[in-house]
Amino acid sequence: MADSSFDIVSKVDHQEVANAVNQAAKEISQRYDFKNVGASVELAGESIKMTANSEERCLAVLDVLQTKLVKRGVSLKHLDYSNDGVPRLSVKEFKLDAALSEGISSENAKKVSRIIREEGPKSVKAQIQGDELRVTSKSRDDLQEVQRLLKGKDLDFAIQFTNYR
Repeated sequence: MADSSFDIVSKVDHQEVANAVNQAAKEISQRYDFKNVGASVELAGESIKMTANSEERCLAVLDVLQTKLVKRGVSLKHLDYSNDGVPRLSVKEFKLDAALSEGISSENAKKVSRIIREEGPKSVKAQIQGDELRVTSKSRDDLQEVQRLLKGKDLDFAIQFTNYR
């Protein structure tokens, strides 16, 4: 019997991110507590830019955005904040940028591979292929066990399982 496999990836659904940003911008434009504070959120390429006239309002914009992202099924682990999530003062307004991160770095791939090797079933092999991992085994049950194991771990990056064979 041939080996079964799946890939571990870290990808962002850009359409869902755009939808979440649009929903957050609409809510910010309509909410009473955001009137006359210059609050806005916009998607600019691979980053999300938030602005407001006070640090608290800028963090409130971030909270609205995070709520919309979670409702749309986008992991907050895909966001890399500038200044460690603290809004910076720029002339008369506070700004906060969040870059969208994709792919599994080589250090994180090694960490996941080590987890699979040490805690997973012995018949499972993990192979690093660029910014993703291919996990193979003769038993599909072992592959499902690896998925349960990784979902239970609190990794500092988002992962998805794709390409089942």
